[in-house]
Amino acid sequence: MKIINSVEDLRKEIRTLKTQKQGTVGLVPTMGALHNGHLSLIEKCRKENEIVVVSIFVNPTQFGPNEDYDKYPRTLEADAKICKEAGADIVFAPSPRDIYDEYYFKNKETTLVCPPYDVVNKLCGKSRPGHFDGVCTIVSKLFNITKCDKAYFGKKDYQQLFIIKKMVCDLNFDIEIIGCPIVRETDGLAMSSRNTYLTPDARKKALSISAALHRAKELYKKGVNEAQTLIDTALAYMENQGLNVEYTEVVDIDTFEKTDKPKTGALMLIAARVSVDTGEDIDSVRLIDNIEL
Repeated sequence: MKIINSVEDLRKEIRTLKTQKQGTVGLVPTMGALHNGHLSLIEKCRKENEIVVVSIFVNPTQFGPNEDYDKYPRTLEADAKICKEAGADIVFAPSPRDIYDEYYFKNKETTLVCPPYDVVNKLCGKSRPGHFDGVCTIVSKLFNITKCDKAYFGKKDYQQLFIIKKMVCDLNFDIEIIGCPIVRETDGLAMSSRNTYLTPDARKKALSISAALHRAKELYKKGVNEAQTLIDTALAYMENQGLNVEYTEVVDIDTFEKTDKPKTGALMLIAARVSVDTGEDIDSVRLIDNIEL
């Protein structure tokens, strides 16, 4: 396995491997701080492709001015070990200057790929203006750089998955987008790189997110198909545990539109902030999760 930083070196290595292996290129885009959720993506990619590229890049254009870009965990050495053990051929670990030109660093502007307003002005996109412009921009760049045939994304970020699929369709990328199941800790917490921010007390509170989703699903199984009732049940449970809930919504999984009468397979999504008392100050960690009803 090779760790490559520059775009040109990556392109050269992929061309060499394609000559040797004569197969498909699979891409797993990540921001690093890899966990077993990422591992499951890499392993699936390995099974389905002859060439496996894992990108590790904390992308500045998808972070807002008051978000955690500077403190986002960066653990390249440990990440590379996970990638090697999972069978990756290449880890692409560029710096921001390998990805964006000097104009961006001087003017804080670059060409952006902007998804339709009606698919981003909701859920995570509503509370993080510009976030999905940055996501689509970096993912498009990675698609163009790697010329991948398949790309793998986790379903925990289901809005992201939906938007990337739409982008691929709208911009005629000849790439198969593969969504992979959420991987959870043994206690039910959805795996996230941001879980590393949680203190033991904050982690206990964070568990109320997945618990709230399962409570709503149990109600749905018992015949309650009023979305607002399911939302109110989940919201009350999380707020009782001290969470600051950003949104709780039920959407049609195919259109991502809100639904008042969810059908089987509808998606319930939650974003919430968990207060973290480090002893010096109190911060909050934003976590997301979802479940199919």
